[in-house]
Amino acid sequence: MSVITRFPPSPTGFFHIGGARTALFNYLFAASKGGTMYFRFEDTDAERSKREFEEDIQQGMEWLKIPYAWPDIRRQSERSVVYKAHLKMLIEKGAAYEAEASTDNPDKKVIRFKNPNTTITFKDLVRGEVTFKTDELKDFVIARSIDEPLYHLAVVIDDHETAVTHVIRGEDHISNTPRQILILEALGFERPQYAHIPLILAPDRSKLSKRHGAVSVNEYKAQGFLPQAVVNYLALLGWNPGGEQEIFSMQEMVGAFDIAQVQKAGAIFDIEKLKWFNRQHLLRMREDDFSDEVLRILEEEQGKRGQAFEENVAHKLVSIIRERISTWNELREMIALGEFDYFFADPQLVAVDVVQKASTAGDAGRHLASLEEIIHEIPDADFSDAEKIKAAIWPYAEQEGRGNVLWPLRYSLSGRKKSPDPFILTAVLGKETTLRRIKSAVELLARTGQ
Repeated sequence: MSVITRFPPSPTGFFHIGGARTALFNYLFAASKGGTMYFRFEDTDAERSKREFEEDIQQGMEWLKIPYAWPDIRRQSERSVVYKAHLKMLIEKGAAYEAEASTDNPDKKVIRFKNPNTTITFKDLVRGEVTFKTDELKDFVIARSIDEPLYHLAVVIDDHETAVTHVIRGEDHISNTPRQILILEALGFERPQYAHIPLILAPDRSKLSKRHGAVSVNEYKAQGFLPQAVVNYLALLGWNPGGEQEIFSMQEMVGAFDIAQVQKAGAIFDIEKLKWFNRQHLLRMREDDFSDEVLRILEEEQGKRGQAFEENVAHKLVSIIRERISTWNELREMIALGEFDYFFADPQLVAVDVVQKASTAGDAGRHLASLEEIIHEIPDADFSDAEKIKAAIWPYAEQEGRGNVLWPLRYSLSGRKKSPDPFILTAVLGKETTLRRIKSAVELLARTGQ
C-alpha cells in the first residue's frame, strides 16, 4: 500500500511555525516510506479564510522547500457539490438529519449527524491506543445547511478521495478524531491511521503566540534565517532520532525519520537554539554562496546609508563576518551601526583615543612611526596574510609592550575602541591604506600636542 499523507491548513491566518512543523512531519513520514504528501486548503470557514493567507502559507512552504503534490482538490470552498451528494446519502440512510433552523439563515436547516453512541478506539502512532465514548458528543452538526458543509464532514471526504493512509496532525486535533471516525464509518470509508504530534510550546510551556516573538514562518525568512536551518530545528521539536547528530539535511532527515521516535510531551521553542542551528548551517554554506550573499547585503545596506563600498575590500571581510553572525539580519544590524564603515572610508580620529593605552602622546607617535617602517618593509605579496603581518610586528610589540603598540595601531586603522585585531585590519585594508591611516594618526598627534 502506498503511503499518502496530507497537509491541509486553514487559510485563516499567516503560516504558523506549528503548521510548518506539521507539514514537515507529514512529508518526512511519507517520503521515508516512498509515499506522497498532498497539500490542500480547508476553507470551510468562509468569513475568516482569505487568499492572502493562502499565499502566505504557500510561499512559506516553497521557502522551506517542503515538497508536496497538488491533488485535484485545491479548496474545500470549490467542492460544495461533492459534499452535498454525501450529505444527501447520509440523510437517506438515516445517519444524518435536518434539524433546527440555521442561526445564519432561518430558511435553512442545519444538518446533524445521528450519533450511534458507541465507543471508538483507535491506535495512535504516537500515543498508543486511544478510546472515546461518543455519547458525550450527542448529535453533532456537520453542515450549516445542505449546501454548507462543516470541517468534520469535508475533511473525511477529502481524505477518502485522495486515498490518505495516514493523518498526522497536532495533538489539539485528537478530540476531532472520534467525530471523523463516526462520519467515515457511516459513509463506508476505510479508516486511515492517526498520529497526533506534540504541540510546540513557549519557554514558559504556554501555547506559542505572538507575545513570545515571531510565530509566522515568513517572519523568520524576513529576519534572515536560512530555510534549511528552520526545517532542521523544527524536525527536532518533538522528534528524537537518537545519537549525537543534530545538523541534518532534508535528505538525511528522510532517511532517519521514524514516527515511533516522536515524543508525546510538548516541544519547547527556543529562539536562541534556532539561532544556533542557523549559525551551523551558515558555517556549512558553500564559500562562494556565502560570499555572494555577504557582498550583496554589504553593498545594499552601505548604499542605503550613503556609505562607500569597494568589492575588493568586501571580499576580504567575508571570513570576519562568517565568524560573527548567526543570521543575515545580524549582518544588516552591524552595518546599520556603522561597524564596517572604516573598512571603506578613513575614520575620523580623536587624538586622546589614539593615546589611550600608550604611556604618552610622544610614545604613541614613536610607536606608530616605528610601525610605519616595519609595515613598509613587509613584502606586498605577504600583505593579505594576517599571520605574516603579525610575525613582522609582534617582536616590536613584545619589546615595547603590546598594549602600548597595538592599541594606537588598532585605533588608527579603525577609529573605534572595538574592532578586529590590528593584523586582520591591516590585511583587509591593504598596505597603502594602512600606511596612510598610520601617517594621519601621527600627524594628528603632532598637531594637537597630545
